[in-house]
Amino acid sequence: MKIKSLVLSLFALLSISNVSAQRSIPTDDQQLLYEIYKELIEYKTTTSEQNNTLAVEGMAAWLQAAGFAEEDIFIGGALPHKGNLVARYRGTGSREPIILMAHIDVVEAEREDWNLDPFVLNEDADFYYGRGTIDDKAMAAIFTANLVRYKRDSYVPDRDIIVALTSDEETGGSNGINWLLENHPGLIRGALAINEGGYGLLQDGKPLANTIQIAEKIFATFQLTARNPGGHSSLPRDDNAIYDLAEAMLKIRDFDFPVQLNDVMRLSFQRQAEINTGQRADDFRALLQEPIPQDSLARLSAEAAINAQLRTTAVATLLDGGHASNALPQSAVATVNVRMLPGSDPQDVLRTLTRVVDNPALEVAYRGGGRVSQPSPLTEEIMSAVETVTQSMWPGVTVMPTMSTGATDGAKMRIEGIPTYGVSGLFVDRNDMRIHGQDERLLKKSLYEGYDFLYRLAVELTR
Repeated sequence: MKIKSLVLSLFALLSISNVSAQRSIPTDDQQLLYEIYKELIEYKTTTSEQNNTLAVEGMAAWLQAAGFAEEDIFIGGALPHKGNLVARYRGTGSREPIILMAHIDVVEAEREDWNLDPFVLNEDADFYYGRGTIDDKAMAAIFTANLVRYKRDSYVPDRDIIVALTSDEETGGSNGINWLLENHPGLIRGALAINEGGYGLLQDGKPLANTIQIAEKIFATFQLTARNPGGHSSLPRDDNAIYDLAEAMLKIRDFDFPVQLNDVMRLSFQRQAEINTGQRADDFRALLQEPIPQDSLARLSAEAAINAQLRTTAVATLLDGGHASNALPQSAVATVNVRMLPGSDPQDVLRTLTRVVDNPALEVAYRGGGRVSQPSPLTEEIMSAVETVTQSMWPGVTVMPTMSTGATDGAKMRIEGIPTYGVSGLFVDRNDMRIHGQDERLLKKSLYEGYDFLYRLAVELTR
């Protein structure tokens, strides 16, 4: 594999050398970002396409045109079409490096499902549209453009700045950050990493809070299987595999895992109480009481985003049953996706689901999931840097630590002992986030403010 990755790296560097000769670096900072962002959006980096390596080659070409040495640019991966880029901006070396990471792969998007072409950077007066405009090509383009700016500005950090653009985050595969950690750990070793997972929150168009992801939930897959001897559909019986499974799934639907607040979410809810008013503020404060008042808990649990941060959740996602339209089903299988709180044990969840189903005739089985990831420490270094830059750009806006309910590559970094923080400075409407959805978009103003925010944040962490 090492020989293969070396060959791939050499091939990639040869291929980008010709491209970089054609690059012209704009002198206007916003134009620089726009050109990189547009190029990156228009690489169709879905699982069904083979454009990931082309995309990172394109980003590497920008860096070469800006004067980065070939030895400071690495391209490699387990598969030829899923290359990853690691670029190093060298500092004095007086401290361990920081890592700026983003993934360039995106989820599928079909033209007929959108109101415009998802793989063209479309725009109107206020927004940029396209698959990946938020998740996660905005940060990938920003990190690339900022490396060009640091080089142009002759900035001398007190530690190396490492940018890692990876190819396999959305599918959960092993060709992205996992491959780098396993095969080239020295390339992405550092004191801390900045990643996706945290956004600025807009309410009625105004900045409300700038979130910083400290932890994330862990996914786990469970299967419920009901079996039955079956028979002819003209002779129905009550013991039907589909009915048995349906009853079990309704029990899971109606079950709430117990509330478990970790230190991250206690601080998050405390700060949410500060930025809200009236009953809602009172409800967030109530979450910090012991016991939690049930009326406040019920109101907040009714919101899917809040409920998912309060407890482990389980939801049916796939269903398969029966073998013929004129036969009683001999089996029915449901897949249940569980998002566990950090530190949870899937075997405990298995025991809980088995108890909730309460049917010894049904098989409840754990089918695997993510590795346990503990929260990153909420250090003075990271909080001070994020708060300093946030206040300089959006005075009065609260910095709010949070736990993501979805998964990012940050968990893999935390498992390897690298504290990782999801923070972007990209402000989005808290009620209209289109990640993975139709007509994904990002406010133009948010893109360019996030660009400035991440430039200043890296400087704050490297001086």
